[in-house]
This record gives sequence, C-alpha cells and structure tokens, in this order.
Amino acid sequence: MTTDLDFTYKTWDACPNHCMLFKDENKDIGECVICHASRYKEDDSNDQNTSKNTIANKNGGKRVAAKQVRYFPLKARLKRLFMSSKTSSLMTWHAKERIDDGVLRHPADSQAWKAFDTKNSSFASEIRNVRLGLATDGFNPFRNMSLVHSTWPVVLMCYNLPPWLCMKQLFLILSTLIDGKYGPGDKLDVFMQPLIEELKELWNEGVFTYDASTNEMFKLHAALLWTISDFPAYAYLSGWSTKGKFACPCCNIETKSQWLKYGGKYCFTGHRRFLPMDHKFRRDKFFDGKWEWDNVPNYLTGSGVLHQLDKYEILTEYRKEDLMKKN
Repeated sequence: MTTDLDFTYKTWDACPNHCMLFKDENKDIGECVICHASRYKEDDSNDQNTSKNTIANKNGGKRVAAKQVRYFPLKARLKRLFMSSKTSSLMTWHAKERIDDGVLRHPADSQAWKAFDTKNSSFASEIRNVRLGLATDGFNPFRNMSLVHSTWPVVLMCYNLPPWLCMKQLFLILSTLIDGKYGPGDKLDVFMQPLIEELKELWNEGVFTYDASTNEMFKLHAALLWTISDFPAYAYLSGWSTKGKFACPCCNIETKSQWLKYGGKYCFTGHRRFLPMDHKFRRDKFFDGKWEWDNVPNYLTGSGVLHQLDKYEILTEYRKEDLMKKN
C-alpha cells in the first residue's frame, strides 16, 4: 500500500567524515574514495576474513554503516497535492484568490516572488507550478544533551497554498533526514545531492501531473525560492561563513569588524553608515572614536555571488576529483 501511494524513502550509506554518499557507481565500495575512511562501523573492522568491499561479515549478517541518510522523493509528493480536488484548487490560491493591493500578506506579495516571475515568464505562466521554501536545523531528539547524537531534518514548504495552510504540519514535506553521532556541518551539500538533482529535474524537465480540480494532465515544474534557518545553519546552506572577520552575509566583503584584544573575539562596527549623511551620530566619536562617512554597502546580486565564486575558485558542484585534490 505504501509503495503504491509513493510513501517510500531511499536510504544510502555515507562516509563517516561526510565526504560522499555510497550511491550509484559507488554503491558497492567499502571505503570513502576521498578520505579512505571505512564505510562501516569499527566493531567488525578488525575481521581479517572479511573484505572491505563486501557487506556480509563472517557471521553472515550485514555490516552496520557508520552513517546513513534517508531521502524522501519529492516528485511523488508534489503530485499528490493535485490528486484531491480540494487541495488542487488551493494550489492556485496565490494567483486566483489573493488580494494584490501592495500589502504583504503572502510570499507572493514579496519583491523576490515578483522579480522571479518577471525573469522566468514561462515558469510564471503556469500558476500551478510550485514555489518551495527549505528549512533545516539540527537537534538532539532524545532530550538528553549528554548523549552525543544529532538529527538534521530538511523540510520543504509549498508557498502556493494560502498563508493559513502553507506552514501547517499537514503540508510540510520532509525531504531529507540525516542522523548520526555528529551533524553534517559545512558538508550539508553532500547529503542534499539527491534533493538538488530532483529539483534540477523539476526545473528543467518537469513531471506530468494529474489535476483533480480540472480533470486534466499538465506538466508540473518547481523552483526553490527561499531557505529558512538560524545563523549557523545559514552558513552551511549558503557556503558563506557566519563566523570571523566577514561574518555578515549582507555586507559581504565590506563588513566592518574589529578584533577585541582582551575580549578575544570580533566585534562589528560601521552601523552608522546606514544612517542619513547629515545624521548627528555620524560626527559622534563616542561609538568607536572615529567619524563615519562611508556609504551603505552595495547590494550583492546573484551575478556578484557567481563572480566571487569564480574569482576565488570556490567549489560549487560535487565532483569527486575536485574534492580529492582539495583533500
């Protein structure tokens, strides 16, 4: 029954150091090709009669993976939103029933949504295409902070729905579940590879879906517009470190920071540059002993981000040969 309804998930073993997933052409190997860590827990690693490349140990049982990730396919879950005539009609609420009077009541009223529709007119022409948000964070599920364990769920929200439904538990989509002794850290993208691949497919190719409200088939596309996270998880999702000298992702390389010699950490100054040029605080030396005449930092666009990535040769795709070289 669960298979027919697509209530299924896929499980893959992962490198204990979060370097790679053992899937596709790497599904049968016994160690990480990047850091050469064992795929399995160390309990039976001293068994000389068992090869690293085989799953069964000397007792005939299965060896226990050091770390795993569970992925819940997205396409089937989006298609199920249109199988009911009631939810299918709600998926077009943002275009048919929303009052567009300039007041921000729904994500569709935001500048980001409208700018996205302007740049991608073919996507916006089909109002049933899905806009998604992504949220993730780590927590200890056992209510015992002395126990070393971390669970990282990656949850998707559908913003086509009315505002009183899009954040209800009924419509939250669990996409990826990462659990283990330690969290994924800045290698979160390794575990999100299956989701990224499926999002690319939904953006480029789409999937044929039955709409119960109109009794017709259409090609469904989806786009990820936003992420929701706290500041540490923001660093893992975006790749921009939220620690150290340039901790502000908005100010970017124009972040003003000062090292506190006796405090042993950075403090962040330069906030007076956001005030009007004739503001009295700009001439007040009480803050950091200086006048402030700098302008507001330039807004960082998507093309600016790509330019920085190319300039500093930062990896943006998961390629084993690049990671091996970096390692």
